[in-house]
Amino acid sequence: MWKEDLTICQLMVIFWLLTFFTPPVTSVKHIYIETYGCQMNVADSEVVMGIMHNRGYRITKQISQADVILVNTCSVRENAEQRIFGRLGHFRRYKRQNPGVVIGMLGCMAERLRSKLMEEESIVDVVVGPDEYRKLPGLVESAANGTKGIAVKLSRVENYDDIIPLRTDGISAWISVMRGCDKFCTFCIVPFTRGRERSRSVTNIVGEVEELSTRGFKEVALLGQNVNSYHDGEYDFADLLANIAGVNQSIRVRFTTSHPQGMSDKLLGTIARYNNICNHIHLPVQSGSDRILELMNRTYTSEHYRNLVKKIKSTIRNVSLSTDIIAGFPTETEDDHRMTLDLLEEIRYNGAFMFKYSPRENTPAFKMGDSIPDEVKVRRLNEIIELQQRISRENNQTLIGHTMEVLVEGESKKSKENWTGRTDTNKVVVFPKENSEVGDYVWVKISSATSATLFGEVVNAAGERLSSAAERAAVVFPDSVQTILDQADG
Repeated sequence: MWKEDLTICQLMVIFWLLTFFTPPVTSVKHIYIETYGCQMNVADSEVVMGIMHNRGYRITKQISQADVILVNTCSVRENAEQRIFGRLGHFRRYKRQNPGVVIGMLGCMAERLRSKLMEEESIVDVVVGPDEYRKLPGLVESAANGTKGIAVKLSRVENYDDIIPLRTDGISAWISVMRGCDKFCTFCIVPFTRGRERSRSVTNIVGEVEELSTRGFKEVALLGQNVNSYHDGEYDFADLLANIAGVNQSIRVRFTTSHPQGMSDKLLGTIARYNNICNHIHLPVQSGSDRILELMNRTYTSEHYRNLVKKIKSTIRNVSLSTDIIAGFPTETEDDHRMTLDLLEEIRYNGAFMFKYSPRENTPAFKMGDSIPDEVKVRRLNEIIELQQRISRENNQTLIGHTMEVLVEGESKKSKENWTGRTDTNKVVVFPKENSEVGDYVWVKISSATSATLFGEVVNAAGERLSSAAERAAVVFPDSVQTILDQADG
């Protein structure tokens, strides 16, 4: 046999060749991540996934397949933290089944409760704050070898400007343009968990939008705790908006959140000038009482806010406004509460995020005590919600018979026969699918409305019902919004 004729040297050469040309067998590690809280956390999770992906980890949607389980947390309200602790209890089962699985706590809650999370009996192996995500791969590797790790130091410079977030293909993307906040509202934990303000570069943000455009995205939402404080050298937020709007006219541009003090004439003019910058501004007011606004350190009065709203409505045609409201702030009286209701009635927002006050340790408001009984907070909050729902319903009823441009976002939760999408004023619209697809812009004539949703049917730009398949196909205009708008105006 030929094997018997091989010399020792020949066998060594064959062994070397097999070793050199055979790739090493490696096991791909999988990471599972849950995200709680605001859109900033969603964007942060994409940054984390980008960092971990670059180190060889792969994302899984099946927690049972994960070698690493991460939870990106929120500390803005107490109930959000309680949900996380409840979820950690659920993770114990996976830790028992696979003692080698690494469990990590990320985000604002990680920074705020780091000591509690790293107690000896805790199942948490890694705690990483919002400014330390670059250290996550090393901490995870150490934890896999039995050493728990923590990194929660805040930074005045970290903005992850060079990190490419890991996004699945879709039509909408969150883009973090700045981090932190310098406003120090007395009720807010953000400056203590996310640090001071720092902005990304205009060049890198615009480059990110250009890359999303080549992938077929149709909407970007610019994120920051206070986006109108953005600055990159001589460029402010209005300049950033203008540069992004110029990338692709078929990409809608949204942004959140704005502080009333930073809503400049230049910014309003920029929003009005570009058709693809959405006519929607989220402008938190928090309270209609000047006394409460001062206690909150909001740095404006209700009169200043009302005058700003008038300027916004006179500058931006058909603008839609939404807001944030806190019920039951320390020492709030029935008169203070009534002032908030009066402001809601006057401004007539299209939507609002409404909460009862939740005291957060280490904030100035925490030292004021929690003087309002919970049942009073709940009653005031319910009054605010009921009023806003009525206003939203009345606002939406005025749109019946109007034809609106809608970006198709996905299938309706209640019917596979319908799409759901949004207008540039952030109105949710449900309508029959016809021949449209996700990512298309279509005209929809509104036929009915609730406080939260508009309903209608696909029409042409003139608002006429489509009578043929060819006409229905022609109404979709995914490539050039501007062209269709010009035709409609003509």
